[in-house]
Amino acid sequence: MAGKLTVLIPCKNERMNIRPCIESVQSIADEVLVADSGSTDDTLAIVRSIDGCRLIEREYVCSADFKNWAIPQAAHEWVLIVDADERVTPKLAKEIRRIVDGADDATKDAYWIGRDNHYLGHPIKRCGWNNDGVVRLVRRDACRYTDRWVHAEIDAPAERVGRLQGRFVHYTTWDSDHYSRKMVRYAEWGARNYHQAGKHPNLLKLALAAPVRFLQLYLLRGGFLDGIPGLQVCMHSAYYSYQKQAKLWEMHYALPQPDPELERDNHNQQAA
Repeated sequence: MAGKLTVLIPCKNERMNIRPCIESVQSIADEVLVADSGSTDDTLAIVRSIDGCRLIEREYVCSADFKNWAIPQAAHEWVLIVDADERVTPKLAKEIRRIVDGADDATKDAYWIGRDNHYLGHPIKRCGWNNDGVVRLVRRDACRYTDRWVHAEIDAPAERVGRLQGRFVHYTTWDSDHYSRKMVRYAEWGARNYHQAGKHPNLLKLALAAPVRFLQLYLLRGGFLDGIPGLQVCMHSAYYSYQKQAKLWEMHYALPQPDPELERDNHNQQAA
């Protein structure tokens, strides 16, 4: 008996990605559920122009919170979560359909899926990205994301999580400015994770986070073999590591912002 699959696509301002993403899942989706968090570009118009899409909307707090809100709204037991910058390949689609239809191991509640990552359209085969994977095929009523600001994963017992052979194609960015802003945003969320876990900044981490991360990715993990795109990926990752430590320091030690009214009163008193 054929099973039913909801493909959940969280998005915001993804006009470059949303149509090819939806088209890549249409062959296996019994429902395409697009969860938008305040798009101001053409994303919503594109979604509404594609037959068979259901659109839900809500303010974004963090990835885990947003996806945990959207998952229960899926119409079917199995949910495949696909970011708008990802594509489902035919090989992956076939594997997913076998699981949903019950032809493969039915003892699992969730599955890891690897990703083939691209930077500005260039495939990145090293830089640590070659080991990238995410838990994205889940049973709607059994799985939720852990409560983290960024890089949250599905909370499920290890014995209930499988791994698929097929992989997403992941286009991380088409614009280096956009990617830089994304890394700064992720760094702040990463620092919040650290702060909530009780971690403290120190001089050594601030000074060494970036160079150590760059050398690890560029030399030890072979980023230099990915040419100039690999160099840029390693540089962005190094800056991200520094930004996390800088933001954590800010959360602990930034001085309070002066009160403009109080400053004005002090100035007037001195003038008098």
